[in-house]
Amino acid sequence: MFHLLISLPCLIVILRVLAPLPWPRWSKITLSALLLLVSQHHLLTQLAFGSMFSPEVPRAVVLLVNTLFGAMLFLALMQLAVDVVTLVLALIKRRRLGIPGALRYALSLMALGVAAFAVSQAARVPPLKEVDIAIDGLPEAFEGYEIVHLTDLHISRLFQVGWVEDVVEKTNALGADVILITGDLIDGTLQARRDDVAPLASLSALDGVFVSSGNHEYYFGANEWMAHYQTLGMQALANEHTVIERGDAALVLAGVNDASAAGHGYTGPDVTQALEGAPAGAPVILLDHQPRNARNTAARGVDLQLSGHTHGGMMVGFDRLVARANEGFVSGKYELDGMTLYLNSGTALWPGFALRLGKPSELTRITLHAQ
Repeated sequence: MFHLLISLPCLIVILRVLAPLPWPRWSKITLSALLLLVSQHHLLTQLAFGSMFSPEVPRAVVLLVNTLFGAMLFLALMQLAVDVVTLVLALIKRRRLGIPGALRYALSLMALGVAAFAVSQAARVPPLKEVDIAIDGLPEAFEGYEIVHLTDLHISRLFQVGWVEDVVEKTNALGADVILITGDLIDGTLQARRDDVAPLASLSALDGVFVSSGNHEYYFGANEWMAHYQTLGMQALANEHTVIERGDAALVLAGVNDASAAGHGYTGPDVTQALEGAPAGAPVILLDHQPRNARNTAARGVDLQLSGHTHGGMMVGFDRLVARANEGFVSGKYELDGMTLYLNSGTALWPGFALRLGKPSELTRITLHAQ
């Protein structure tokens, strides 16, 4: 169904943009075939590499394919809008109206430009986003406590070692108290990504670096990846917690396995297990890659849940569809029965849909305050 749905923009472009143009038939057939291949690049990646989540091709190819795919998507939307307007005008004027070829060329160039911009926004090192969060009963010792929240780095052929080095440098320059990473750090096997993830070993914060799993870890061997993260100096939180202390004051950091874990033969998320033995009365920050269970988590005594997964919906308009697939959550702060959910739009995103318009990536510094 997924591959069928993403072929629809291609069919619209072929039938409504390309076919009416006064070009030689062979050229339209050739271009149509190329567009069909681009529309099915996820399927081709799966056939070639065994997974559509890790296209092991040069970065330039990833950028080009995403640009062409985006241009096809935007052009299809533009053409549909033109068709609707033309139909309305035809009904008003009571005569058949044609669409000038010049307009089709103009729309094509516009769609290509928008797509190139969207890909550049997706592939960049994310800008800093400052977020203040109030926690009821936060001990005075943790007033102004600073967290850098990273998520969905999707280290891959698109986000390679140079990009990772830049993110690490920018993160460390913030001098935060702790760095928390909520999954989907990679796309690819450890063998393929070992060099690209190596700069993560340089992440540094006063109270350490903590990580929970995302769904993409389970596509490429979660046990192996979570163990490797620990060799890079990160503490993995898999249905468990740790306690940060400032004198007599305590702050609980807990993490749960991703919601997809059980489907891959691993233990699923378990907030009860994660909080077992945690000091009573201490504020709790939970790392949970997906936001879908946030309402249930709010009833478990958690004060702040940090999540990712949605990539902020990637584009204005499309974010509404992403929200519907994630229990109404897509990006930003949500207040849920005494708990705050902060849903990060992503440090990066899946290279299979590397487009951002109006939903920027973020390197997030969260400052805690007493409520």
